[in-house]
Amino acid sequence: MRGNTSPITREALLMEANNIIRQHEDYLHGMIATEVDQKGEVLVFRGEFFLDPDGLPTAKTTAVFNMFKHLAHVLSEKYHLED
Repeated sequence: MRGNTSPITREALLMEANNIIRQHEDYLHGMIATEVDQKGEVLVFRGEFFLDPDGLPTAKTTAVFNMFKHLAHVLSEKYHLED
């Protein structure tokens, strides 16, 4: 099921994910992955979504969603969670 991916802890994976975020050309100040879960073979990242005071998405929300999607694509090919 896990294919040719390497096991990694949540903490190590979040560190690598946040390094990727900070180095990405679409990085926005405050963009950070704070949680990750394994859904089948896909790593699902979560964090601050920059919602407005009414809880509605802002322009930054789309950027964050796209970044987490990018992380899932790149890192799911390399890793699976150990725990």
